[in-house]
Amino acid sequence: MNNYPLGEIPPGSYFTRTVFLEDDFILATPEMPFSPELLDIIKSWRFKEVFSDGEPRENYTAAALDDEKNPRAFPTSDGERIKQVEEFYFAFQKYAERLFTQLVIRNNLKFEPVAEKIKTACEVVRQERRYLLRVLKNTEPPPDQNYLTSHAVRSTIIAIIIGSYLKLPSHRLIELGVAALLHEVGMIKLSPQIYLSKRPLTPPERKKILTHPVLGYKLLNTFDFPLAVSVVALEHHERENGSGYPRKLTGDKITIYAKIIAVACSWEALSVNRPHKEAKDGYVGMLELLKNEGKQYDETVIRALVYSLSIYPIGLYVLLSNDKKAQVVDVNPENPRFPIVQILGEFTPDGKNKTLETSAEDISILRPLTREEMDA
Repeated sequence: MNNYPLGEIPPGSYFTRTVFLEDDFILATPEMPFSPELLDIIKSWRFKEVFSDGEPRENYTAAALDDEKNPRAFPTSDGERIKQVEEFYFAFQKYAERLFTQLVIRNNLKFEPVAEKIKTACEVVRQERRYLLRVLKNTEPPPDQNYLTSHAVRSTIIAIIIGSYLKLPSHRLIELGVAALLHEVGMIKLSPQIYLSKRPLTPPERKKILTHPVLGYKLLNTFDFPLAVSVVALEHHERENGSGYPRKLTGDKITIYAKIIAVACSWEALSVNRPHKEAKDGYVGMLELLKNEGKQYDETVIRALVYSLSIYPIGLYVLLSNDKKAQVVDVNPENPRFPIVQILGEFTPDGKNKTLETSAEDISILRPLTREEMDA
């Protein structure tokens, strides 16, 4: 594979073969022009070259795509897509575990490789959002897994979904994703016996926990991360009403990335079992966030979460008004109260899973189903 320094690529040219940033990280396909905007974004990620088996030309030349090299060429059946999305999710978890472990051992962290992984995550979220949300809903982190990594990965996926709804441009989505993955990085400077403790913390221990945003900010600055990313580690516990920490900032003084990650983290914390609390079902958790007691969260960001997941979040099992069981599989962009559901055990004449759009006039959702009702 040939390397092409960015300065030697004519803006607006078309490569005859797929272009890669590194390894299997696809940057552009033959029908995509290498626009000046794309070049600027790559430079902002601090990359200096790209790789391709093809060559840049002034006009588009039809060529066979390297589908076999494209990790995001997803299969079409429901079951196969769920399986492949699960594989991505578990691989992302392992990557996060390695990242935090290497940071502790080697005390080294670079922006570019993390940005590359987040670029892949953004593409998966774009293509497979509704399947990924089903995997998140129905996959509990292993009890022996460090909660920092599982929380970071799950929060990152939700943050990217929210950012996509808010129409953040690609380079800002990547910054948001990197910030979400590393927002709790200051915790590694504390004793694991404190942040992994299953017992009530002592007052001195609680005081130490409150220092992790400042520790994370300093750590990311040490490794020359962009300020837009580093400042999120400092601000992710700030709240719109000034009740957060460490600086008690109010709404207009908090960055948009920190606002998004605050909501994503709160949703993730509500929806996953922890040693000291059980998860709430998605519907109850969503209502709790919607109440926004004390006006802690940005209303626009909460609205983005609701319209991305629906009030009955994707992945939730529900009982319908016709007494059938179903799973929420997609949102209704017109009304988050009436999502699209998949009827369990029912198929269309061509063998596909049967889905329908719930409504107030026809079939609606009565309530979420408990785990015991699903197992019955």
